[in-house]
Amino acid sequence: MSGLAARYAGLVEAGELRPDAEQAAAVEHLTALQSALEREPDRPGLFSRLFGAKEAPEPRGVYMWGGVGRGKSMLMDLFHDTLAIADKRRAHFHAFMQEVHALLREERAKKLGDPIPPVAARLAEGVRCLCFDEMVVNNTADAAIMSRLFRALMVDLGVTVVTTSNRPPDDLYKDGLNREHFLPFIALVKERLDVLPLNGPVDYRLERMAGLDTWHCPLGDEATAKVREAFFRLTDYAPEDAAHVPSAELDVGGKRTLHVPKSLKGVAVFSFKKLCADARGAPDYLAIARTYHTVILVGIPQMGPENRNEAARFVTLVDALYEHKVKLFATAAAAPQDLYPAGDGAFDFERTVSRLMEMQSADYLALGHGSEG
Repeated sequence: MSGLAARYAGLVEAGELRPDAEQAAAVEHLTALQSALEREPDRPGLFSRLFGAKEAPEPRGVYMWGGVGRGKSMLMDLFHDTLAIADKRRAHFHAFMQEVHALLREERAKKLGDPIPPVAARLAEGVRCLCFDEMVVNNTADAAIMSRLFRALMVDLGVTVVTTSNRPPDDLYKDGLNREHFLPFIALVKERLDVLPLNGPVDYRLERMAGLDTWHCPLGDEATAKVREAFFRLTDYAPEDAAHVPSAELDVGGKRTLHVPKSLKGVAVFSFKKLCADARGAPDYLAIARTYHTVILVGIPQMGPENRNEAARFVTLVDALYEHKVKLFATAAAAPQDLYPAGDGAFDFERTVSRLMEMQSADYLALGHGSEG
């Protein structure tokens, strides 16, 4: 039994994982891919690949997709950790695309022509297998280059890609601006990667939320510590690496983007001030709700008539999160029923209070992102 299969079997035997047919099928695929990569001879240089004899096709990659907490990242980590080759790389997709855009700026500054091939060559240097966690496409800058970039990486340079995503390939960049230019990338994924669903019965991330409250007040160090703990539990990110949590630029439409200060594995962190004190509207909140399964909102103040604009935006935000079954963790000055205690607008706020209370319930937290439950 290979290292990957043995490690997975050990986790099931120890009770850390439950038997899951889709996970077992993914392990079988990943094990076969490991064998192919490990027996493949060293990849020749770029010149010989372009001008030398035709070679056998590289091993097909893997695209694992499914709901939150179904073990995608865990299997990715096991695959990468047990893959017995040196020329491998694992990266979070957001961070990788930020690196891509930085390299593109460097190449464009040289004014030597199409920057995609040299950037792809730099990314492929010393890498035969590239592993991504959480492939998600939510801005036009990424969508515009992905087809050509990944064709260069996978087809021209022979890099095998293994990735996870919360969405099936056909739903990537869904409803995005100029999506027709992105469709060749979806076709490339289907051409070069085996698409494996992971939607088993156990939501391990929900289990990791056990014992965590979602609403923390009053504001202060204790409340902040609680939502930090939630973030690290939900993302499996090490607290000592907190300074390196990636950010993101979320495509809102109309050539606008929204900066997401912390964005990792479907979890976003925002301040109330940035989302509700600044001039934001329904398109911003809908983009957040569609993209993230969990939002951590910090610094919610107690409000009154003097904060009518902020309160109205907060109501719209909560409506969008609620309708898309997004989990909300918050630090606030008061409990939901005391956020807007009196004055003009307090009556209209009551529906939001009701939703905020429901969003703390076990039934709500068990619902899948975007579900109609």
